[in-house]
Amino acid sequence: MTAPPDPERYDREPPGSNTAMTMEKRCIVVFVRYPERGAVKSRLASVLDEGLVVSLYEAFVIDLLATIERSGYPFRIAFTPEDREEGIFRRFGRRPDFPQAGADLGERMKNAFQHCFADGFASVILIGSDIPDLPPEIFGEAFAALDNGCAVIGPAADGGYYLIGFRKETFAPEVFGGIAWSTEGVFAQSLAGLSRAGVGFHRLPLWRDVDTPEDLRDLIRRHRETPFARSRTMACLAAARPVGLF
Repeated sequence: MTAPPDPERYDREPPGSNTAMTMEKRCIVVFVRYPERGAVKSRLASVLDEGLVVSLYEAFVIDLLATIERSGYPFRIAFTPEDREEGIFRRFGRRPDFPQAGADLGERMKNAFQHCFADGFASVILIGSDIPDLPPEIFGEAFAALDNGCAVIGPAADGGYYLIGFRKETFAPEVFGGIAWSTEGVFAQSLAGLSRAGVGFHRLPLWRDVDTPEDLRDLIRRHRETPFARSRTMACLAAARPVGLF
C-alpha cells in the first residue's frame, strides 16, 4: 500500500541551492483550463453544485500559482481554450503564455515541452492544475533529478501522474504516444514508454490530485492543521461546506 502525501511538505522550502543562472534555465509549465460550468472537474460536477466546482477549480489554480511563485522558478501557463486568453488573465491576474495545442493530452504535453525548449529552457517540468496542495519541495527534487540527467515523473494516487519532466538533450516525445489517457494505467504505460526510449527516470513521492469527492474529503482531512488550511481552496470549501465532505 502506498503512503499518503505528507501534508507538512507544503510549507518547506525546495532543497538544494540554485544559482540565478541555473534557475533561469529551468521552467515549470502549468496546464490551465478556463474555469466555466461544464468545462472543469466533471467528476466533481456530477455530485456538487457546478458553481462551487468552478470556484474550487479557480482556487486550485490560484493556490498552485502562488506556490510556484514562492519557489522562484520561472513558469509558463499553457491554457485552453485558445480563445479564452483574456478571460484567464482576468480570473488569475497573470496573462497566460501560450495555448495548448494538439489532438489529445499527450500531444498537448509534447508540444508544450517543445515550445519551452525552443524558448531556451534546458530543464522543463509540466504539471496539471488539480494539485492545489503540491509543495515547492517537489519542484526542487524534480529539478535536482533533471540536473543528474534523469527524466522525472510523479505518480498520482489514481494511477496517472501529476508531474513529468525532461532535460532538452534527453527529451523523448514518443513517451506521450500510445497512452490510454484518463485511465488508471497511465503511469505504468508511461514508465514503459520511458524504458523503451532508453531514458532513466527519478520517481517523485506519490501525490493525490483532486478529481472526485473522495479526493476532496482526503484533502480536507490532511490539511485541517497544516499551512494549506489557510489556502484559497480550503477557504472556498469551508464557506460552502458541501454536504458529506466535512
